[in-house]
Amino acid sequence: MRTLLLLLTLLLIYLQYRLWFGPGSEEEQQKLQQLIVQQQQENAVLQQRNDILAAEVNNLKQGTEAIEERARAELGMIKPGEVFYQIVEE
Repeated sequence: MRTLLLLLTLLLIYLQYRLWFGPGSEEEQQKLQQLIVQQQQENAVLQQRNDILAAEVNNLKQGTEAIEERARAELGMIKPGEVFYQIVEE
């Protein structure tokens, strides 16, 4: 009877040790939960960026205004009949 009680006590100690300090412990669970929250925040930021890029792609596919704006800003293009003025600062 004493041996059984000692064995059960050792088993309880072992299981408690694994619960608090072993793999899958409470501390590890909390760290993983924090990592999940951080990853979700990063995913939200990246999703916003993707939405902006998708809207820009859609705008470039659908409308000519975005294409015209890019041509003017990046390539310095002008429409026929327009006069281009460049201001040079000293």
